[in-house]
Amino acid sequence: MKTKILRQLLNQPGIIRAPGAYDAWSARLIEMAGFPAVYLTGYGVSASVLGRPDIGLLSMTEMVTQAKNIAAAVDIPVIADGDTGYGGTLNVVRTVFEYERAGVAAIQLEDQVFPKRCGHMEGKQLIAREEMVSKIKAAVYARKNNEFVIIARTDARAVSGFDDAAARAQAYVAAGADVLFFEAPQSQEEMEKIASLVNVPLLANMVEKGKTPFLPAQELEKMGFKIVIYPVSCLYTATKAMQDVLAGLKENDSTLQYVDRMVDFPEFNRIINLEKARELERKFLD
Repeated sequence: MKTKILRQLLNQPGIIRAPGAYDAWSARLIEMAGFPAVYLTGYGVSASVLGRPDIGLLSMTEMVTQAKNIAAAVDIPVIADGDTGYGGTLNVVRTVFEYERAGVAAIQLEDQVFPKRCGHMEGKQLIAREEMVSKIKAAVYARKNNEFVIIARTDARAVSGFDDAAARAQAYVAAGADVLFFEAPQSQEEMEKIASLVNVPLLANMVEKGKTPFLPAQELEKMGFKIVIYPVSCLYTATKAMQDVLAGLKENDSTLQYVDRMVDFPEFNRIINLEKARELERKFLD
């Protein structure tokens, strides 16, 4: 199972690089590129499904639908953004149940007030530390497979400072979190301090032009991080590419000048395994 694969990755040497996917096709491309895991980004899903910013507009069922589609599309573990758990403690119980049933290997839960904000946006608010501890305990209780990974994220650094974030991190780990996600540290010195806080794997969030220093994965590993996610890299790259081709089409009444930046019709069909599907279809016709 993919939960077992993720646990094995966490226990073996080397940092786990997990680019962000917002749909099944972006997840497939991440797997085909050779990455060991994929990160299901709520920021990207909000943009892809709703065309809206990551400000708590997505429902749990909308995220579960994306999680199910992505988990079914790839053979590598999916680390899924679970936002705040979509409510109180009992909502977390249901959210963990639904995410695990969808086939993901890990869920990330954060300590923001609902509706939440993207971790690198301004205007975030926090729930009480004790409430988040209860949510982590509920998540541990709710999982059916003990290998399903619970990731606790604290957004306290931007709201109440580093010391409160550190205290929250330690409390969340004590409550049973398997991985710690300390969101938006603002310097390399802070990133180095995080590794001394807890004895569980640490997750680093690399957002291009975000609040955290953007460092190579090998340097993050030396600091003590075990997972690094790139939640918006594919989304931003795809957005820029589509903006360019659409602007060219509007100006020149053609996309021919962009053909060298595209995969062509036969190549796309090859990548998406059309022939494999046809072979399966023929098998049932014999």
